[in-house]
Amino acid sequence: MPLSLADMRRNYTLDGLQDDLTLDDPLALFRQWLQLARDTESAPVEANSMALATVDNQGRPHCRILLLKGLSDEGFTFFGNYQSDKGQEMAGNPHAAMTFFWPALERQVRIEGRVSRLDPQLSDEYFNSRPLASRLGAWASPQSRPVASRAELESLLAATGLRFVGQALPRPDGWGGYCLHPERLEFWQGRPDRLHDRFDYRLSKGGWQRNRLAP
Repeated sequence: MPLSLADMRRNYTLDGLQDDLTLDDPLALFRQWLQLARDTESAPVEANSMALATVDNQGRPHCRILLLKGLSDEGFTFFGNYQSDKGQEMAGNPHAAMTFFWPALERQVRIEGRVSRLDPQLSDEYFNSRPLASRLGAWASPQSRPVASRAELESLLAATGLRFVGQALPRPDGWGGYCLHPERLEFWQGRPDRLHDRFDYRLSKGGWQRNRLAP
């Protein structure tokens, strides 16, 4: 039997987003939403999981799920391999986009901006805070490159463990952090009958400008 998708729909009824309930500072509003998502979302959903979209040198978009690891007035922090596909794409085109979706709250946040690499010291601090197995994996995995088999990948990990046995494990030069400096954020709250609430924040010389968008 063919898979039918046309009738799959959900009527969102949990909440609304009124003009007087939004904040002038979208980063403050995002912190509120993220904290509530952390307190509400059930396992295995991670409240800090996000879709990161980048564009390659042929103008083709690519998207994958990552974890947000920091939030400051500067922007949104995440980590990865600089030589991976996403790392190469951000090196060639520093514009990127993130999307957070919290189904238990019927909420979504879209973020767009420019990406820059973190200061190496900040990347060192985060790398050293990770579990040992994750740090070894960062050394062992040639991320986004073909491998012949799972056995080859496990062999690379074992060899990495032997290489650093009894030694402090430094951060690989090709691995580190990024900060997405937001220029636009959109907050979406599901509402009944597809009349969703959407608030769009755009950064201008005078600060953040907010508008309600039609759903």
